[in-house]
Amino acid sequence: MEAGGVADSLLSGACVLFTLAMYSTGLSDLRQMRMTRSVDSVQFLPFLTTDINNLSWMSYGALKGDGTLIFVNATGAVLQTLYILVYLHYCPRKAKIIQTRSTRRLSFPLTIATLLTSASWTLYGFRLGDPYIMVPNLPGILTSFIRLWLFWKYSQEQDRNYPLLQT
Repeated sequence: MEAGGVADSLLSGACVLFTLAMYSTGLSDLRQMRMTRSVDSVQFLPFLTTDINNLSWMSYGALKGDGTLIFVNATGAVLQTLYILVYLHYCPRKAKIIQTRSTRRLSFPLTIATLLTSASWTLYGFRLGDPYIMVPNLPGILTSFIRLWLFWKYSQEQDRNYPLLQT
């Protein structure tokens, strides 16, 4: 196998691994919703946008004939749909919007997983010379860095402690 082929296989594997790990971060939210029988500490929007994103990328993977894109996004679509159904099951009728300077409603594992996933897919798209894979993942990198900055800025919060981000 050529060096480029090995690198491509390793990068494809990293994309699959990081993406599946990112999707699995929702399992902790799922467990939290089932234990508390509420959605108070869980955000709905990431589930919805990721599900729509998965369906779009799965379609693109099918058009391109890329098994990596099809596999990870089919898996993601199933998991995100499950998360959405559980969320809707425990969701109260009225949503409350509270403006705080708190990272309590942000998921640190999801932030790290999104950064790794977006970066690996950007590299995968760059390696294939495919801007349709590379460019859409750049916002994931940017928003992950913004969320990491928020965790750093509001890291003194009592209910969450991220020692790696404290100076």
